[in-house]
Amino acid sequence: MRNRMQSYQPWYHGTITRSKAEDLLSKAARDGSFLIRASESIQGAYALCVLYQNCVYTYRILPNEDKKLSVQASDGVPIRFFTLLPELVEAYYSPNMGLVTHLQYPVQTEEEVDDEPGQKQYMEPNHPPQLPPRIFPTDVKDSDFKTSEQASKSLSDTYMMRLQHMDLSSVPEEHQAAIQEYFRTSVLLDVEQVQNGNPNLPGLKKLIIAICKNLNSEISRVQPTLDAFHKVLDQQLSPGIGQFPRQVSIDSGQSVSNRLEQLTKLLYAIEDKAKSSVFDSAGYDGGHRKSLIPLVTFEVKQEFLGISPKMFLKVDVESGKLYFKKTKDGTEDKYFVHNKILQLVKSQKMHTKLVIVVETEKEKILRKEFVFDDTKKREGFCQLLQQMKTQHSEKPEPDMITVFVGTWNMGNATPPNNIKSWFQCKGQGKTKDDTADHIPHDFYVIGTQEDPLGEREWADTVKGVLRNITNISFKQVAIHTLWNIRIVVLAKPEHENRISHIFSDSVKTGIANTLGNKGAVGVSFMFNGTSFGFVNSHLTSGSEKKLRRNQNYTNILRFLNLGDKKLNPFDITHRFTHLFWLGDLNYRIEFPPADAENIVTKIKQQQYQDLLSRDQLSMERNDGKVFLHFDEEEITFAPTYRFERDTREKYAYTKAKATGTKYNLPSWCDRVLRKSYPLVHVVCQAYGCTNDIMTSDHSPVFASFEVGVASQYVSKQDPNSAPQGGIQIMNCVAMLSTKSKTKFFIEFHSSCLEKTVKTSEGENTEHPDGSIKVWFGNQVELNPIISDPEYLLDQHILMCVKSTDCDESYGEGCVALRAAQNCYTEFHITLTHHGEKTGTLNGGIQLHTTEAKTSEKLYDFIKIERDDGVASKGKGGDRFSATQALDISNPNYMGVGYRGGNACDRGWSYSMPPRNPATAGQGAKDTKKGGYDVGTRSPTGKVCNVGEDGKISEMFDNPLYGSMGKSHGRPKDQELPQRDHLSPPDALFSSSKGADGDADRPPVPTPRNRSFTCSENKSQPPTPTNLHPQIHKKVVVPSRSEAGMGHSRPPLPVKSRPGVPEPQVPKPRDYRDSSELPSKHRPPARPDVPKMGRPVK
Repeated sequence: MRNRMQSYQPWYHGTITRSKAEDLLSKAARDGSFLIRASESIQGAYALCVLYQNCVYTYRILPNEDKKLSVQASDGVPIRFFTLLPELVEAYYSPNMGLVTHLQYPVQTEEEVDDEPGQKQYMEPNHPPQLPPRIFPTDVKDSDFKTSEQASKSLSDTYMMRLQHMDLSSVPEEHQAAIQEYFRTSVLLDVEQVQNGNPNLPGLKKLIIAICKNLNSEISRVQPTLDAFHKVLDQQLSPGIGQFPRQVSIDSGQSVSNRLEQLTKLLYAIEDKAKSSVFDSAGYDGGHRKSLIPLVTFEVKQEFLGISPKMFLKVDVESGKLYFKKTKDGTEDKYFVHNKILQLVKSQKMHTKLVIVVETEKEKILRKEFVFDDTKKREGFCQLLQQMKTQHSEKPEPDMITVFVGTWNMGNATPPNNIKSWFQCKGQGKTKDDTADHIPHDFYVIGTQEDPLGEREWADTVKGVLRNITNISFKQVAIHTLWNIRIVVLAKPEHENRISHIFSDSVKTGIANTLGNKGAVGVSFMFNGTSFGFVNSHLTSGSEKKLRRNQNYTNILRFLNLGDKKLNPFDITHRFTHLFWLGDLNYRIEFPPADAENIVTKIKQQQYQDLLSRDQLSMERNDGKVFLHFDEEEITFAPTYRFERDTREKYAYTKAKATGTKYNLPSWCDRVLRKSYPLVHVVCQAYGCTNDIMTSDHSPVFASFEVGVASQYVSKQDPNSAPQGGIQIMNCVAMLSTKSKTKFFIEFHSSCLEKTVKTSEGENTEHPDGSIKVWFGNQVELNPIISDPEYLLDQHILMCVKSTDCDESYGEGCVALRAAQNCYTEFHITLTHHGEKTGTLNGGIQLHTTEAKTSEKLYDFIKIERDDGVASKGKGGDRFSATQALDISNPNYMGVGYRGGNACDRGWSYSMPPRNPATAGQGAKDTKKGGYDVGTRSPTGKVCNVGEDGKISEMFDNPLYGSMGKSHGRPKDQELPQRDHLSPPDALFSSSKGADGDADRPPVPTPRNRSFTCSENKSQPPTPTNLHPQIHKKVVVPSRSEAGMGHSRPPLPVKSRPGVPEPQVPKPRDYRDSSELPSKHRPPARPDVPKMGRPVK
């Protein structure tokens, strides 16, 4: 773009966002104000933004085949072509050129803000130690020229002095002379170049070329040979000999460092391919041994008729057996094989209690209640049983995997020999039990900053540690490095053929966004039918640089190029089913330096909530400025920065600078956050930091997740005879925060659709607050490529509201098809663009699928049972509320099966508040038959359980340990409207008040949401507090990302809605209620199942 400008132009704003451009023009507040920015939708194009009557009009500037520029203005105006942007702008200062008004007042760029307004750096003047001369700032004014010249001279003298004290006997004389000449004169010229805005250091480049002259020629001589050897290894083996590949010419214009990097990668590739060929030929598996998980025995107490005898549970993952023993060394003839262990049900009230549901050889269903020594032991047992079910599953493809995510600022120091604790999630915070040490994750994603090792050395180090822990040789999926910022992704060998579409990229956010000392690296790939993205970032340091860090985040969000290229309108927060963001984010806690000692005291007392109330990242997230709709597990570990090296007992919170003492207060700089599509299974199993890795001033941070994945689905139905499914979207209304004067349409994207679908133009209505309401009246039909519910219910529809003038996005959102599986459903989406909230989108969706049974998911094996059902009298007598009854089965789907028109509305929003416990009317008892036929349909086809007392036993999926607080919801006696199916509302119904709400409507229960981190002990967002000792009571509530729900109209009477059938509720097995199933519900005998020992009494 620079060649289009020829020189600096005040009206050109580069890659600023559309919303930022609107803000600048609004501040200008004069008709005819204008600016030009880069187009967000077309590479190489521009957008001309003009203010007129307090509205922003945007015109595209497009290049033609001859690189000539033209403005897409009003029809009937002759198109003019220009070579340069300044020529174009000059011409459009004239009136009657097809714009809404001619250009008059250029809006200049704002200077970037480095520090917080009104906030000073925490420096205390003192007498600093003698420091070497510093490189002075480059933007030197004329009045400071003498000072700048003195600084440059001082720099030259310093380097010359250092050179004189070095032993140069091994350096050739011509190289010595070249280095001396550079430090004597050329370094001064480089400083002058930098001051004039040229950061390329031509003097240094010239020196390196001279020193590496022979090396360059040697690379040119060696590389063709290595290329040829590599291509021979790379060819497919066949009986015939193909034509030898033509040599690729060496680009001598590349820098020596780039050529060396290519040469190094080439040598590594040769070594890997040669090893692979030799190993395959010899039948050697490369050391990919199968993981061997040792036998583990748990001491428990059995709950039986008020008596608690001691028992021992022995888990043999490899053979798939669970032994029940009365003594530790007792006989092992009483056991159940993996497919006879039907379900684990955790007690939510008593965090050490677990119910094991098993099937006996006589096909009886038994519930065995046990109490473990502590919560972590119970969790370790559950993880081993989950691993057993996974390992012995008969499914051809997994529907659940585990992912380890780690981040560590290595402080430019070589790591210690033993870093096992990091990968085993050992240390502080939410950690794993020792019994789960040898359970391997499916993926390991490791992000490092200030990493001093080479790519190969670090990757081999990590692989070696994992091989030692798990007995598995992990395969490298990807590795990407930007300066000292690195990300490595490793996977189990058996997943190699399930991984595809691997991309990696990096973004620099250092000085002027040209240096890679700060920035981000990312990797994305597909695992069967599920997309994953991982971003490792190192943001700007300094307590006072909060705004710069926010800008770093936005730049990474916009320019990191990962994922499906067809999703170009969406940033990376919408491109992946699961996105994990890790790294040294460098956000600090905001306290005055005088409180430093008090902060350390709070840390020693583990009073973290007092400090987290002033955590910059938490405050910025709460204000919606960064990481919008991301989730982070509760922090229960000490700040990970800034320690004295070689100890974790002392924080080094002061640092001597030439200007005084700088304070780096202990802070949680190193973090792991995630964002997933709505209504997918995500559970955080661990989040903490290590205690024993002390080579850096940062502690490594670990997190592990249990994640639901979708298969590459192959329909079992004949595509020619199977009925065509469909997705109907209707009555869409968008509220957009914009002053743009344009028309809008909605674009629908999904991997399950045959093609991208667009609506027609919407009808705009301007609101006094400056926002625009857009009504899209027509119903849209989306045709899925496969209509089986097994496939469709795992899919999502991405929606993008775009402008007709520039085809640019004004907001994106996502809807889960699982939310619309039963009936017409209203949705409410928060629209975002480049990480900012830009509006909302309301509408209705209905899903039509073929008739087929969905299979049970592996992650439904473990449930959480709420022990204290909450009774409430529902409106309409003793019928129990379907809206309430379904919020129990699986928090990963968060009540997705809620029936009734706009009651089914939690498949879209990332920002929903926690929902109150489910309630049941007095008549709930009547729905229970035989102790098994219970409740209403759950999202995965399971049923919700009504207990013996008629109360609903709430089930939450896979939270870990700690206490679950009561949900803050509706009072017990508050009446709830009765729900039933609603037919799709007509246009008048939806457009008049559907989106804006209705003050006369009765209150609606607030849903819990998902993408979800299911932990039971996540506290509420902390409130600001001072650091002085005081009584502080920690409030504990369930961990949930938020989710929103539009207002609902009260349901119409049943008689006024003819023709809407009551849904048929399937009743698959559920094992959370009685000790034995009635005979009519017993499953058929399973052939070829190994016999077990005697039934346990």
